[in-house]
Amino acid sequence: MSRTETDGMGPIEVADDVLWGAQTQRSLKYFSIGRELMPREMIEAYAIMKRACATANAASGRLSQERADLIHTVCDEITKGEHDRMFPLHVWMTGSGTQFNMNVNEVIANRGCQITGNPLGSKTPLHPNDHVNMSQSTNCNFPTAMHIAAVLGTHRSLIPALTRLRDAMAAKAEEWRDLVKVGRTHLQDAVPITLGQEWHGYAGMLTDNIARLEQARDGLFPLALGGTALGTGVSTDEGFDRRACAEIARLTGLGFKAGENKFALQGAHDALVHLSGALRTTAGSLFKIANDIRLLACGPRAGLGELHLPENEPGSSIMPGKINPTQAEALAMLALQVMSNDVAVGLGGAAGMLDMNVYKPLMIHNIMQGITLLHDGSENFRRFLVEGTKANTDKLKQDLERSLVLVTALSPAIGYDRASQVAHHAMEKNLSPREAALELGFMTSEEYDRFADPRLMLRPNITPPKA
Repeated sequence: MSRTETDGMGPIEVADDVLWGAQTQRSLKYFSIGRELMPREMIEAYAIMKRACATANAASGRLSQERADLIHTVCDEITKGEHDRMFPLHVWMTGSGTQFNMNVNEVIANRGCQITGNPLGSKTPLHPNDHVNMSQSTNCNFPTAMHIAAVLGTHRSLIPALTRLRDAMAAKAEEWRDLVKVGRTHLQDAVPITLGQEWHGYAGMLTDNIARLEQARDGLFPLALGGTALGTGVSTDEGFDRRACAEIARLTGLGFKAGENKFALQGAHDALVHLSGALRTTAGSLFKIANDIRLLACGPRAGLGELHLPENEPGSSIMPGKINPTQAEALAMLALQVMSNDVAVGLGGAAGMLDMNVYKPLMIHNIMQGITLLHDGSENFRRFLVEGTKANTDKLKQDLERSLVLVTALSPAIGYDRASQVAHHAMEKNLSPREAALELGFMTSEEYDRFADPRLMLRPNITPPKA
């Protein structure tokens, strides 16, 4: 069964059991491209914004309080996820996102019809353009919704997930603070470090990325709403933008405000590009951490084998007992996806022409996917790898005792050249550094033990002579 809906292009048939209208139906017909739907976070963002606009328009007297209250009711339902099925549009549509804006307008209007007992499509008592879209253009409200969606995703999910992962790594760093091991540079043995110091570095990387994301999030607080078609504010009343944005701030509890330069906010989306860059940097850090951990855990007998990772599932269909670092692999893969997403966002942001950017759906699709992937990956990596990882203390001790780089500690006592001879002699004769130093006669056993204590190499360890 279907009903006839109309828009500026004329009539079109729409299924009886849906709340969308003519423009949504046309988008489904002409833009059935790919499998990617508009990010679900944009539904909530639009509902928050439409509710705020109704409040602002009622305050000026342009919209009756009864219509505003009805819009509020429907937007609250949408925010709760009650009508998610009514937003079926694909990412690959008009670059302004106009049909998605109209999808929201039509759903709110038709749900208003249902609530008041009027036929769907009657546009009574709510008209999708005249009432729900009052004081707005897609050109200002779509970028506003992009900002809201990206801020909420970053603030509510990504930053908390990264904080939990950082704290779990910091806890491991504290647990292993006295566990000395061989450091490595250029994938070759280097001076000692503790496993705790190594993981303290990982935690510090995440701390820095959280700060970058917070800064990028705050850069999205200025909103384009009220700029309408080009940023001039045509078809709004004085103060609409400030009232609407203040209401968005109240509804979200975050620092949204009316942007002062709407021409910049609508002609370009640089703050979103900046957030995407912070997502890319975070992904790069997680990629490094994941690869470090799976390298340190490689083995268990023919690799470095310094870490024991949790055994979550069989690793091979043919090799019994094989366990793979799958959580690290998953995190590394999604990190590459996020880094590649940033390329698309950057190109989309740069490609805006004249008074508006027509790559909006592309940009928000990639940003929200990045936020989701980084959130989910961080949560899984923490729960199923980091928290259950154990140190292989025997392997750490064995490698440290035979590390040739311990001779670095001998240089202040016997000089660089002789220390180098110790290292080469140990390598050629398959000796420990201690054995080589004694065999060459450069040190006594007591002198070697005093200078080559690896714990003394974990911090500044030279006392300058007194002047």
